[in-house]
Amino acid sequence: MPSFELLPGAAQSPVILHVPHSAREIPAEVRAGIVLDDTALEQELDHIVDAHTAELAEEAARLAGVVPWRFVNRLSRLVVDPERFPDEREEMLAVGMGAVYTKTTHREDLRPGDADPGPLIARYFRPYARAMTEAVARRLEATGRAVVIDVHSYPSAPLPYELHGQGPRPPVCLGTDSFHTPPGLLAAAREAFGEVGLDSPFSGTYVPLDFHGRDPRVSALMVEIRRDTYMTEPGGPAGPGFHRLARALAALVDALDRPCSEGSP
Repeated sequence: MPSFELLPGAAQSPVILHVPHSAREIPAEVRAGIVLDDTALEQELDHIVDAHTAELAEEAARLAGVVPWRFVNRLSRLVVDPERFPDEREEMLAVGMGAVYTKTTHREDLRPGDADPGPLIARYFRPYARAMTEAVARRLEATGRAVVIDVHSYPSAPLPYELHGQGPRPPVCLGTDSFHTPPGLLAAAREAFGEVGLDSPFSGTYVPLDFHGRDPRVSALMVEIRRDTYMTEPGGPAGPGFHRLARALAALVDALDRPCSEGSP
């Protein structure tokens, strides 16, 4: 299977729904470098995977008036995490969760401490980053702007790996960036989702580095959905809240596809 997939939307849509953490798939050669047994690995995947977010983005795309583009990671974030910095800038290195994780959500060993991340970075991380950069560039060429909406979920109770788990845990947490999250984008998300919080327990957005802090035509927002609002934790089936959230995400997409004005997304 491909390690990631760009699913086409409407030619006139600037919106990319980015789904980086929804998959459980781990190639056999990567699994060989993980020290957990099969049972422990499945338990870790239950905790770390943003379950059902690919399906959530799919249903939102189907409901939207103008179909957004979708960029979906088809491999587990235990292979590589495409949203981390692959160097010392990454604050999650403090808990063994840089671009290639060495620790689990409960701060136990996932890989040997001396494991070389280089081959995984080269094989999986860099091609993903290039493809996402190209996807954003093509939206800019086609529409003059690009809007990256990161679709995530997070547990109702903090896990030991969280660096900022003591703060509020709202039904929907909106992660923002001072450069790439304009007021109009935040307002549209508040209108779509209703009860939201900002940057707690997770903050920031994903923007490919070629554009980050440089191109204001690229706007971005992270949508972190608390898991108990739409599924059984950890790792269980989706529930009734799933369809409500898909409609809310579709409403956000529709708002972002309207012609933009000053201060809008």
